[in-house]
Amino acid sequence: SSQLSSLPLHILLHVNGVYYVFYFSATLAMIIYKSQVFSYPDDFLAPDLAVLFLTAILEVPRLYLGFKGNLTEAEAPLGLSLGLTVGSVLLCVYLLLWQTYVLWADVLLNAVLLSAYGLESGLKVMAIAAFVS
Repeated sequence: SSQLSSLPLHILLHVNGVYYVFYFSATLAMIIYKSQVFSYPDDFLAPDLAVLFLTAILEVPRLYLGFKGNLTEAEAPLGLSLGLTVGSVLLCVYLLLWQTYVLWADVLLNAVLLSAYGLESGLKVMAIAAFVS
């Protein structure tokens, strides 16, 4: 029997996990910075922080299911991971477009994360197609 799991997907999941730690730390630091330097309305600070922490909570099962689905060559966990990726993309777009203050560093961090999500999604779809056939 041949091995169907995707090495590029596995590598990208690892890279994305490491990058997300950097992304979360940098975004949290920027939100703290913006709340100190700019007149950040208190009503909007909590939702921005909540979205950031929700992305972190969503990232753990997304990566776990991606690794599990790829290594066990099972399409169900990989499909669930793909669904969670859609949620992560929506939250990332919120932080990119609708956050109270968006700095150029926010744009750069979110652009890299969205690119990684896009590439990862394509590899997941190809892996699911290989597992099903």
